[in-house]
Amino acid sequence: MIKYILAALVIGGTTGYLVNYSGNAGAGGWIVDYLFNGSLLVLLFTMGLSFGLDREAMHKLRQTGLRILVVPLAVILGSILAGLVSGLILRLDLTASMAVTAGCGWYTLDGPMVGQVYGAEWGAMGFAVNFTRELLTIITITFLVRIDKYAPIASGGATTMDTTLPVIVRYCGPDSLIIAFSSGFTLSLLAPFSIIAVSSLGRALLSLTPL
Repeated sequence: MIKYILAALVIGGTTGYLVNYSGNAGAGGWIVDYLFNGSLLVLLFTMGLSFGLDREAMHKLRQTGLRILVVPLAVILGSILAGLVSGLILRLDLTASMAVTAGCGWYTLDGPMVGQVYGAEWGAMGFAVNFTRELLTIITITFLVRIDKYAPIASGGATTMDTTLPVIVRYCGPDSLIIAFSSGFTLSLLAPFSIIAVSSLGRALLSLTPL
């Protein structure tokens, strides 16, 4: 999977450079906007369709009840807070920094959404930060589980319903399956809204700031 992602990045970067070099950057930006919008709609539709068709997943969520909200809400609030602290330390745009971390590991969503609001550089940042979050969860899980049994679930964010779920169950135990899956499922649903909410808050604050 990683090799396909890297290949897509290289092809996209090369195409963008060639379009800019040829002097058609304006037309290229127009095409990119449509590609972003189209890919986001397809991605969200596909995720919603997969959720609706997965009867086992829906059954597990019904079994867990309202308790499924405790872990993911804590994770999403912690992620946004981490973006705020990182932005303060690195002296970055705070709302953009929080929007990046609000993706909770869903890099294919966060990158395009943040890029539309804050520009291509922040879009690349959103992709890189959330992709790195997934990789670090897998690489450091043996260390995280020593801190707390459910620390890898918090670290994995939205990825705990798919890519990081196998390693979490292996190192955290079978009883972590429902919590991990439920948390990842809920965060996948909340991530688009959290990114939009943080971005909208930033715009609202800017509009209230005197020139």
